[in-house]
Amino acid sequence: MNQFKKEALKLRRAGYSYTMIREKLGVSKSTLSNWLINIPFRPNREVIKKIGQAKLKSALYKQNMKFEDMARMKKEAAEEVGKLSKRDIFMLGIGLYIGEGSKAIEEIRIVNSDPIIIKLAIKWLKKFCKLEKKHFKIAIHGYPDHNINKLIAFWSKETDLLIEQFGKTIIDTRKNKSLFKKRKLPYGTAHLYVKSCGTLSPGIRSLHRKIMGWIKVSVSQI
Repeated sequence: MNQFKKEALKLRRAGYSYTMIREKLGVSKSTLSNWLINIPFRPNREVIKKIGQAKLKSALYKQNMKFEDMARMKKEAAEEVGKLSKRDIFMLGIGLYIGEGSKAIEEIRIVNSDPIIIKLAIKWLKKFCKLEKKHFKIAIHGYPDHNINKLIAFWSKETDLLIEQFGKTIIDTRKNKSLFKKRKLPYGTAHLYVKSCGTLSPGIRSLHRKIMGWIKVSVSQI
């Protein structure tokens, strides 16, 4: 578990609101929602004092309704999706590559800020493209406020890739980008690449063409 998530869980259990946790950690509300979805909101004195009793009652009512709705949606989703077959996972990966993968240039690259997506991409490429751990390389795109070492440590832990498999971190130095983007993308954006390492047969370009073939055949049937 990363340090931001650990601290967010601690603050939520201590009775802090999403807004206050976001202000303390600089993490987006959507990320907090994913992390804290199963933790009931029991506001502490500081929160009650800040937002007032009337607003608090309204907030608690909305929170309870949200929990009930999420629990219902989760149950329905589990029933509708069911157990994924090997083919289901194969098609899921094709969809992922359509949305996040490099298509115009003959390289295998997937870009996303969500570790879940990057981990899924790695698993899919290993399973269906017969790649090994050594074939992957990551470059992180961050912002001036980011700690580069922490970014790399986070993505290394999430992906189970070695520090040596990380390329040069790119920092976006454009004006007025830093604070806004850091709050939205606390871990920057991961650019996952596939490298041949002299052992990948028939090669990156051929594998890319194969993936493009899967996409073309799939899309043509819709």
